[in-house]
Amino acid sequence: MAELPPLINDLALILVSAGIVTLIFKRLKQPLVLGYIVAGFLVSPHMPYTASVVDMESIHMWADIGVMFLLFSLGLDFSFKKILKMGASPIISTVTIIFCMSLLGVIIGQLFSWGKMDCIFLGGMLAMSSTTIIYKAFDDLGLRQQQFAGLVMSVLILEDILAIVMMVMLSAIASGNNPDGGQMLGSIAKIGFFLVLWLVVGIFAIPAFLRQVRSLINAEVLLVVSLGLCCAMAVFSTKVGFSSAFGAFIMGSILAETIEAERIEKLVEPVKNLFGAIFFVSVGMLVDPKILVEYAIPIIALVLTILIGQGIFGTISFMLGGESLKSAMRCGFSMAQIGEFSFIIASLGLSLGVISDFLYPVVVAVSVITTFLTPYMIRLATPAYSSIEHHLPNQFIKILNHLSMSHPSSNESSKWKRLLTQMAMNTLIYSILTAAMITIMFTFVLPITRQMLPGWELHWYANAITGVLTVLFISPFLRAMVMKKNRSEEWKALWAESNVNHLPLLFTILVRAVIAVAFIFYICHYLSRFSSAIMITIGIIAVGLIVVSRTIKQRSIKLERLFILNLRSRDIAAQVHGKKRPLYEGKLLDRDVHIAIFDVPMDSMWMGSNLKQLSFGKKYGIHVSSILRANHRLNIPDGDYVIYPGDKLEVIGSDDQLAKFKDAVEKEIFGEDINLEDREMKLRQLIIGSDSPFIGKTLIESGIRDLYSCMVIGLEEGKENLSSVSPNRRFQEGDIIWIVGEEEALQALLMAER
Repeated sequence: MAELPPLINDLALILVSAGIVTLIFKRLKQPLVLGYIVAGFLVSPHMPYTASVVDMESIHMWADIGVMFLLFSLGLDFSFKKILKMGASPIISTVTIIFCMSLLGVIIGQLFSWGKMDCIFLGGMLAMSSTTIIYKAFDDLGLRQQQFAGLVMSVLILEDILAIVMMVMLSAIASGNNPDGGQMLGSIAKIGFFLVLWLVVGIFAIPAFLRQVRSLINAEVLLVVSLGLCCAMAVFSTKVGFSSAFGAFIMGSILAETIEAERIEKLVEPVKNLFGAIFFVSVGMLVDPKILVEYAIPIIALVLTILIGQGIFGTISFMLGGESLKSAMRCGFSMAQIGEFSFIIASLGLSLGVISDFLYPVVVAVSVITTFLTPYMIRLATPAYSSIEHHLPNQFIKILNHLSMSHPSSNESSKWKRLLTQMAMNTLIYSILTAAMITIMFTFVLPITRQMLPGWELHWYANAITGVLTVLFISPFLRAMVMKKNRSEEWKALWAESNVNHLPLLFTILVRAVIAVAFIFYICHYLSRFSSAIMITIGIIAVGLIVVSRTIKQRSIKLERLFILNLRSRDIAAQVHGKKRPLYEGKLLDRDVHIAIFDVPMDSMWMGSNLKQLSFGKKYGIHVSSILRANHRLNIPDGDYVIYPGDKLEVIGSDDQLAKFKDAVEKEIFGEDINLEDREMKLRQLIIGSDSPFIGKTLIESGIRDLYSCMVIGLEEGKENLSSVSPNRRFQEGDIIWIVGEEEALQALLMAER
């Protein structure tokens, strides 16, 4: 028999060990992630008394896949819309935490007389809390849906994004370059460019694709498609210089805006759990007892630095972001650990040859210990706040909460600020889309046209064709860049308020038009040798034609509406299924009209009646706008719609009207049957006698069903089975029929037959 490859043996050892240890941890009511790390320590090559993993390289490869799927699942459960709604709060908290923890790391390294690069890289490692570990801890502790957990996840995502910038900065420091130079700015611009591009293109294309093939997708196909998209984005992310985990998270956040997001999350969860277990087991394998003994004091010092530093500076950072003291402490205590990005930064330092060999295992040991302590730190936050609240004066706590939560709301921003912010965002997004389209055309289409039209003379025709096609493709973006928001509510209000606003408002159009002309100028400059004056003239004419073209306007509006539809598709699905109130509810509130959803009880007196018969409008003054039945939504039902038990009625009315309707829903039901025992059904045999009133009558004429509430189920004719009774057959003397009914009804029937 062929011998199994080492990878299969290793997987068997890992999964069996993880299963046994996690069962023990589950019994002890401890987070499973801790069990995975203990299992990894037990099967690692550093543990001489137990069986050990042989093929470490393959296990680490599977662990990388685990990180990718974990962040993909995180993206499915998280939306960038949540960060945008939170405003600047997560950004303030993230920047403050990274600065404080990095500084603490450098100071601790210097206290132990470590090298300069060791201290700098250590600072970067201590600044990165673990997204996967905190996500897993929140999941195990049942805290993932709480408000503070959402804020923590927002900060962690921003930390992961800034970690890429930090790695570029550390690489620049290691190579002796100035990290404040063009390389740093270029890295930030590159991250922003691809982040916006991926999100915009992904939200535009992927929901539309899933909508087209929705009728063909079952659970198996959806799992394969979603994991395929995840891996494809991970590959593309690595091609442009980012991590595969970052790309997987981006794809998850794109799919989070689709209607299929919840289904995908459930389907991917077993895959995520399997590979996630392998990842956390692989982390436990990196723990070397010899390193733990030799560097015990630095490890303990770093652990205390993370726990105390995040507890104090993390709390302060979240308070600066606008959280109350209690919420800030829960957030800060939750982030007291380091994880996967710290490992990546340590690996970068080793690959560059600028940090000592001991630093990586020390960081892994610190990560394992802080991971062990993460659930306890999360649980400790509330008792710690209670202790502080008990010892500090109430007035002092009120002052802290007032200072932290007194940030101005975005609703109080000026019209100018809102208008300029919206214009800047639109200009940035459409500029990125335009730049991406130009890059695609020049990279792929231009070489093809030049091959189709070879030779020096035809070279200019190839350039001209590519240039015209490029301008046509980017024209909807350029028009939206120049014209969008020119008729918004803020624009109209500012224009009407004062004549002084007219010139600045027109200037905003001019600036955006100049940017659009600059793109046309770049295309002409790349493909031709015209003078600058001619290229500028071409740009102005092209932008003018784009602005006045009704066809391009319709294309631009159509694309934008499709994007908004895709972006809101999950919210629309939630509204359709009654999980979220419709957007127009906010306008109804101003008129003392509300929307409420009522469940039709299973014993409702309304069941089987249509809306016309029930006359809800006349009785209660309410309007039934929709009926939610199973997975379907029946909007604007007419009077012929029948009400069934279990229906959900979406009703519009005032508080008083809805209160009256609520009482009717609860009261107009069938009460308990006090004679329930009398409702037992029994079977009786009836022989038609010579003086029976049923002789010569058909089944219908006999009135057995209508008059006596009984049912004839068959005629006995000496056969193995009863014969069915035809409605037109007339009863004869000697017929033996079998009848079902309640006892009282059967007795009445038998008395009539006698």
